[in-house]
Amino acid sequence: PDALPKTVQFTTGSGVESAPRLAIDKIEALDQERLNFSVVAHTLPPSASIDGVLGLDFLRNHILTLDFQNGEITLA
Repeated sequence: PDALPKTVQFTTGSGVESAPRLAIDKIEALDQERLNFSVVAHTLPPSASIDGVLGLDFLRNHILTLDFQNGEITLA
């Protein structure tokens, strides 16, 4: 993680943004845990009504199931 760029650029619906990339000790989501994981720290507007966004680097090599009928998301 020391070789990671300190700031990254990414595209959003409103344009190109930049934000710091940080290495964190642990993240847990969808009953999965990642250790020594790299994240991009970007502020989301309160109107988004979400806590964060999981990227492909978190989901990769797993089976993501979106069950709209039952309102469930699972990652196996």
